[in-house]
Amino acid sequence: MSNIFEKIFGSTSGTLGSASSDSVIGIDIGSSAIKVVEIKKKAGKAVLETYGAISLGTYADTDIGRVTNLPTEKTIEALKEVLKQSGVTTSSVAMSVPMQSSLIFTVDLPPNIKESEISTIVPTEARKYIPVPINEVSLDYFILPSKEPSFEEANNPELSLNKKDKTEVLVVAIQNDAISKIRSIVSQCNLTASFFEVEVFSSVRANFEHELSLVLLVDFGASRTKLSLVEFGVVKGYHTVNRGGADITDSISKSLSIPFAEAEEMKKEFGLFGNPNEKNLADIIKVHTDYIFSETNNVLLGYEKKYGRTITKVIFTGGGALLKGMQEVAVNNFKAEVQVGHPFSKVGAPAFLEKVLQTTGPEFAIAIGLALRKLQ
Repeated sequence: MSNIFEKIFGSTSGTLGSASSDSVIGIDIGSSAIKVVEIKKKAGKAVLETYGAISLGTYADTDIGRVTNLPTEKTIEALKEVLKQSGVTTSSVAMSVPMQSSLIFTVDLPPNIKESEISTIVPTEARKYIPVPINEVSLDYFILPSKEPSFEEANNPELSLNKKDKTEVLVVAIQNDAISKIRSIVSQCNLTASFFEVEVFSSVRANFEHELSLVLLVDFGASRTKLSLVEFGVVKGYHTVNRGGADITDSISKSLSIPFAEAEEMKKEFGLFGNPNEKNLADIIKVHTDYIFSETNNVLLGYEKKYGRTITKVIFTGGGALLKGMQEVAVNNFKAEVQVGHPFSKVGAPAFLEKVLQTTGPEFAIAIGLALRKLQ
C-alpha cells in the first residue's frame, strides 16, 4: 500500500488541530479551469486570505469553458499565473487528484477479518476492478463502518443478514502517471505538498456539515458529473456521468449556430428558465439535465436495491451547480430536499464578500476542502 496520500481518507470534518503551517493553499486543477484558495488559521478558525481562478481554454488555444487536456508545462504556466494573480503568500499546498485518473469501488470481504489481512487481500481483489496492471496504480482503502440496521433492514431479516456477513471496504486506485504529473507540477512551481487527495473527498469536506443520513452530492463539472453517496460523512458509493457543463454549451452553440463563448454566456444568464428571444434554449439544456438526472436515478435505485437505503437530501456543487432552474427541476426529480453547497461558509470572510462567495462557492469546493484538510 502506498503512503503518499497520508491516507486518501483524511477527516471530512472542518475541525482544526495543529498544523505545520498557519497558512495553506488548496489547488484544484480541473479540466477547464484551475481554482486556488488560501486560508489561514486565526484563533483556531479558518479564515479566507485570498482565492482565484484561471480558465485553461486560453492555454489550449480554444474557448474559455471548453474541456482541455493540457501538457504538464502548460498546466504549470497556468498555475503560476493564477497563484501570482491571486497574491498567495505561502508555498504550502494541498493538491487534488482528478477523478479521471482515479477509480473508487467497494469490495466485500469476510466478516471479522483482521485489518492486517486486509492490506494483502485488497490488491488481489482490486485486480477485478482495475483495467490496467496493478503495478501502474497506487491503492488506498478504508473499512466502511457498520451501523445500526435501517428501518428497511429491521423489517427485512434477509437484508440485515446480508449486511452482517461481510466487511465492506472502500478502495481508491490512482494512476501512478497522474501522481508523477502532480509531483512535477508541485516541484516546478516551487511549492511543497504533504499529500494529494482525490477530489471527491475534498468536495465532501467542503460541502457537508453534520449530515448523518444518506446524502447525494452532485458535482457538476465541465466534462462530467460526479455522484457521491455519503453517509455519516463517509463516501459509500461513487459514480460518474460522462456529461457536463461544456457539453451543454457545445449543444447550444451548434443548435443555435452561435460561437461557443456566446452560448456559454446565454447558458449562464438564462439557464432552464429560457431566453424570451430564443425559445429553444431551455429545451436544449433540458436534454442534458434530463440525461444526467436519469443516470443519477439509476444509481440511486441500484443503491436502494442493494442496501435498502434512500437519500434524504441532495447537495449540488461544482461550476454547473448554479445553473438557473436546476434546483427547481431537481426537487421534482428526486423528491428530496435539494440545496446548493456553500463551501465558503466553512471559512471566515468579510461580510461584504458574502454574496459573491455564495455565488462562486460551488466552483471552489474542492480547493476549499483541500485547504481545510491541510490546515487540520
